[in-house]
Amino acid sequence: MSTRSDPVVIVGAQRTPIGAFQGALSHYTAPQLGAHALASAVRQAGLAPDAVEEALVGCCLFAGLGQAPARQAVLGAGLPTSVQATTLSKMCGSGMKAAILAHDILCAGSADVVLAGGMESMSNAPHLIPKARQGYRLGDGQLLDHMYRDGLQDAYEGHLMGHYADLAAREHGFSRAQQDAYAEQSVLRAQHSVAAGHFAAEIAPIAARARRGVEVAALVADDETPGLCDVSRLGGLKPAFTPDGTVTAGNASSISDGAAALVLTRQRHAEVSGLTPRARIVGHAAAALAPGQFPVAPVHAIARLLDRVGWSRDSVDLFEINEAFAVVPMIALRDLGLPAERVNVEGGACALGHPVGATGARIIVTLLHSLERRGLRRGVASLCLGGGEATAIAIELP
Repeated sequence: MSTRSDPVVIVGAQRTPIGAFQGALSHYTAPQLGAHALASAVRQAGLAPDAVEEALVGCCLFAGLGQAPARQAVLGAGLPTSVQATTLSKMCGSGMKAAILAHDILCAGSADVVLAGGMESMSNAPHLIPKARQGYRLGDGQLLDHMYRDGLQDAYEGHLMGHYADLAAREHGFSRAQQDAYAEQSVLRAQHSVAAGHFAAEIAPIAARARRGVEVAALVADDETPGLCDVSRLGGLKPAFTPDGTVTAGNASSISDGAAALVLTRQRHAEVSGLTPRARIVGHAAAALAPGQFPVAPVHAIARLLDRVGWSRDSVDLFEINEAFAVVPMIALRDLGLPAERVNVEGGACALGHPVGATGARIIVTLLHSLERRGLRRGVASLCLGGGEATAIAIELP
């Protein structure tokens, strides 16, 4: 059966709120956050749990989480033991790659219903002790940050990702003021979206942590970081990665916790099962450059995707391009000639945060809901990822 006559469709799309580093969601492990997102997406789709056959869940920082984190999320979501589970690690693209592979599994006829998503608790990433197994004899030892080592640091030259964002900003001629202005727009859009309730349909509220002597709300229902952002302070922040750089904590994404999930099936299976197709996946694409060139990779992935699905740039109603650093969507906006009013309309990771393994799925969830709320049809989501790559996916509403 061709994907044209029987496309892969999204019938459920939910996410947790995004928690700040050591913030409102820091008492949850990544599999616990993933379980909440998976269960919420299945429930939203109106799907019987035993109809799910497989789950693919992205996660980057899984040291210390225990065996098979995706399997933990599946069982934690109350799904039956018959549901297969695979943990995917593709840096920031983990959650989107889960959706891409789920799409391909369905196209191959290997399953009828597949869950795809991503999860991350950066707050709980442990520290690592190299050589501890062999033992330390003389001299000082070393403690490694799992988040830095396996999430934020280039494996080849040892620089943090922000170092390459600084280089990209310089190479592409984007000033500190331009990056700060972009970040300010992202924050203001996100704050407006939170205040207007734009995220309410996509967020599955989750229980808050009770702290001794501190009264807290029973549920966390909103993204945490937008409420903490003060755009008046952007200009006063110091460079975060290189002494003379232009990338700061304000025009980069924040360290965060969260999860997102999608329920995917074929259109005909949805119809006979009484499920409502909310969008079809039209196609996907990827790009791979030199590791330090990751800020530019979404340009290539998006261009390849548009060519593959036969869409013009102007025919796309909304774009979600992850703001790992402000300079990433800024490069895409300029090089692809995208209209700013169609890109990251609800704000992006500069304001919302970037739970690494979850964001690829999160931006698909947000894109779908944004299109629905605005009565639009076509959307493209893309993000860069450590190692020099990018992924992109196109969806279309009925």
